[in-house]
Amino acid sequence: MPKAFLIDTSRCTACRGCQVACKEWKNFPAVPTKQRGTHQNPPDLTHYNFKLVRFSEHMEDGTVHWNFFPDQCRHCIDAPCLAASAVPGAIIKDEASGAIIYTAKTVKEDFASIRSACPYDIPRKDPKTKQIVKCNMCIDRVQANLLPICVKTCAMGAMNFGERSAMLKLAAERLVTVQRTFPKAQLLNKDDVSVIYLVTDAPATYHKFAVADASDAPGMTRKEMLAGAFAPLRKIAQSVQG
Repeated sequence: MPKAFLIDTSRCTACRGCQVACKEWKNFPAVPTKQRGTHQNPPDLTHYNFKLVRFSEHMEDGTVHWNFFPDQCRHCIDAPCLAASAVPGAIIKDEASGAIIYTAKTVKEDFASIRSACPYDIPRKDPKTKQIVKCNMCIDRVQANLLPICVKTCAMGAMNFGERSAMLKLAAERLVTVQRTFPKAQLLNKDDVSVIYLVTDAPATYHKFAVADASDAPGMTRKEMLAGAFAPLRKIAQSVQG
């Protein structure tokens, strides 16, 4: 059965344990950064940062509010990056878990096409290996019946992982509970992704790419818009590669 995450931002304290654990499990080096007036560090996802706790500060009714958003690949049900791929075997879907995996063959992909295909702006390119990289759902751990390291590390219970049906059930239950305190609470793109976020405020107050929106494609479902929009680009790239 496909797996899914439920990330309950109402419980996130931005401790960044998940962010650090991800780097440690993958044996990634530190990324030098500079203070830019925010606690968010590094400023964005990188080829050595597959998970990033985003800090969003905004003013509401004269009060400063902080929203925390543990950003990562959504492992879309119908992944637009997979649809945009022009290289067989470069981007694959593990049917058992639902994980979208980028392989070493991504060195042959057009990075701009793959990144622009993602409505969440997740893919990054390793400048040394030239591979396109992102979160792989800790597929090595999942296949060994272990929790993804970010979920294992989360002390606040903000991150959950399991069978998709169980996570959808938990998400619905948590939404009812959270809405009693935060009436604006909602689940983001729950029918289209394997990483379901529960947020307490408008998605835009968390991150520019917190939610995928098909509103600019009248008459199309989100599945049709994301999975099919990049088919022409894939055909062009395939013809160029021969």
